[in-house]
Amino acid sequence: MISGPDSLLVVCDDALNRDLLLSRLSRRGFETSLSGSGVEALEWLHSHHADLVLLDLQMNAQARADVLKALRQIRPAERLPIIIAIDRADGNSAVEILAAGANDYITRPMDFSVVLARIKTQLSRLHAEVALRDSEERYALAARGANDGLWDWDLAANRICFSPRWKSMLGWEEHEIGDDPDEWFRRIHPDDVDRVRGDIAAHLSEQTPHYEGEYRMLHRDGNYLWMLGRGIAVRSGGEAYRMAGSQTDITRGKVVDVLTGLPNRLLFMDRLGRSFERARRRKDKTFAVIFLDLDGFKQINDSMGHLMGDQLLVAIASRLEATIRSTDSIARFGRNHTIARLGGDEFTILLEEISNLLDIQRVAERIACDMSVPFPIGGQELNLSASIGIALYNPSYQNSEELLRDADIAMYSAKSHGKGRYEIFNSNMRANTIAKLQLETELRRGIEHREFENYYQVIVSLDTGRIWGFEALVRWRHATRGIVAPCEFIPVAEETGLIIPISRWSFESACQQMRIWQARYQYNPPLTISANISPRFFLQPDIAKQCRSVLFETQLPQACLNLEVTESAMIADPKQAISSMHQLKALGIRIALDDFGTGYSSLSYLQRFPLDSVKIDRSFIARIMEEDEMIRTIIALGKSMGLNVIAEGVETAEQAAKLRDLGCEFAQGFYFSVPINAQEATDLIAEEHHWAESSHAGRIHRWSMSSDVIQPAV
Repeated sequence: MISGPDSLLVVCDDALNRDLLLSRLSRRGFETSLSGSGVEALEWLHSHHADLVLLDLQMNAQARADVLKALRQIRPAERLPIIIAIDRADGNSAVEILAAGANDYITRPMDFSVVLARIKTQLSRLHAEVALRDSEERYALAARGANDGLWDWDLAANRICFSPRWKSMLGWEEHEIGDDPDEWFRRIHPDDVDRVRGDIAAHLSEQTPHYEGEYRMLHRDGNYLWMLGRGIAVRSGGEAYRMAGSQTDITRGKVVDVLTGLPNRLLFMDRLGRSFERARRRKDKTFAVIFLDLDGFKQINDSMGHLMGDQLLVAIASRLEATIRSTDSIARFGRNHTIARLGGDEFTILLEEISNLLDIQRVAERIACDMSVPFPIGGQELNLSASIGIALYNPSYQNSEELLRDADIAMYSAKSHGKGRYEIFNSNMRANTIAKLQLETELRRGIEHREFENYYQVIVSLDTGRIWGFEALVRWRHATRGIVAPCEFIPVAEETGLIIPISRWSFESACQQMRIWQARYQYNPPLTISANISPRFFLQPDIAKQCRSVLFETQLPQACLNLEVTESAMIADPKQAISSMHQLKALGIRIALDDFGTGYSSLSYLQRFPLDSVKIDRSFIARIMEEDEMIRTIIALGKSMGLNVIAEGVETAEQAAKLRDLGCEFAQGFYFSVPINAQEATDLIAEEHHWAESSHAGRIHRWSMSSDVIQPAV
């Protein structure tokens, strides 16, 4: 870039003319230097800079040509304009001096206005050429240094100049791609090319201020890369005659999971689709998809924080890669596999070139084994397992999405059968999934149509043989199927979140019913109601607020309400569970730990959580006549901590007597009563049944409906 005043060298052997030119040019703002001969001019230029030389020497044509040649050896014509003065009568000399290297000439006697105009013209041209040269150099440097591919489209000639980087990013040498626009468009993915053409056309017709779009480009190796294309048109009179832009490789950001560095869903589905097409052409080889979901990850993520969860996901990705590499020798997949993170805690593995099912089973077994090894994260060892689903390609599949769907279905089947295992997809699984979806739809309709009702199982004081309270158990009276077993619909309700409105209704209804019983029947102490609530309902942040509202509406005394919480609620989010329990205790609500003894660390819960009661799981009661040591321990521990102990699943008089002898205070089970509807429970209360005196324990009569019964509703 030229800056400051232009520098002129005046070479003149006439002292008077030389001084006159110096004076006039200086007044015009030029920085002017003088030289009296061609030799002096050459010496001066070796050590000084001039933007233009004005040569006015009285010499013959040959001598003038020699001086010009010498000057040109120092500076070429595009970098140093030279204007030569010749006699007006010497017309032939003009052609010769221009051929010898002069940029322009003036005639003697000099007209200073002409001299000035010629100088300005040459300097303007010089500045333009320097600016153009600088621009071209900057462009060349930018093109070489940039990671983007550049393109310049001559719309009139319909030719595109692609930069070397544009070609190399697709795996081609510079000479291997020409200037036909089809070199670009025929490499764009078939699903993207029409959109790209449309976006460019929209910009050329001035519908958009610039062109920008994402698309896939075919690399020389057969893979597609994701590109971001940008461009802008150059217009004249409103018509675009040129368009230039860039192409950026965004494959990594587009198809790679940022957290783990594994391929993401987009890349996985692309590779799965290509495997699908290859398998259609080749019958000798097949492929499979493994779908992996982490058991217990949500609890770790929620309880220990997302940072810890992210670190765990990175460690899992690393271990998966190591696991697949270690199976190469036994399953021989080599490089023909893709591990991807679809999102959350879901990972998939594409295994290609499979010869038999045993190969896949070996991989699944190795993954399940490796995932069970504790992960050292943040100074702690985190334990989890993986539920794995496998779907093997067969010609009946219409597309790759169906294969991934079936691997997902198989994974959920593995999870439902105990977690930490794998299942291979079969058609029965799809039928089960469809049935589950149908059940979910019917559940939603059941909530809307108020098809749920509470059944009540009596809880008896073993000291007095009289009713102490009831546990409310929700039942679904399906419009066409009748009573649906809880084991059939509760898991689906838990999974879909529908358990929350169901639990809310059951809880409210139970409190209303108990308040009616208390108002009509005077028991001392007052009857209690135990609400068996789901973990998802219990772990709501506003659970205490909801309970306060229900107690206010029903006017049920707080001490008469027991909330039964399972260990799964505590494991899912211990911090939230403790917080909710303290809030509930502050309201006067009592809390019981349900199914005690079935979890991994039940004894520790008695110390960590603010409980009022423990309910011994029925599995211990079933063995009480052969083995009672564990029950003795639970009862003693509960009493030492001031907790009520309630036995579940009592089915015989002998079991009830044994529990009473061991010091257990309360019990429930079929020996006393099966779960009964509200009307039957009302009559049982009215009867003031005393089980210790009854010769027909568990006998249930059926009475006509009473106005003291809460009607089923949601």
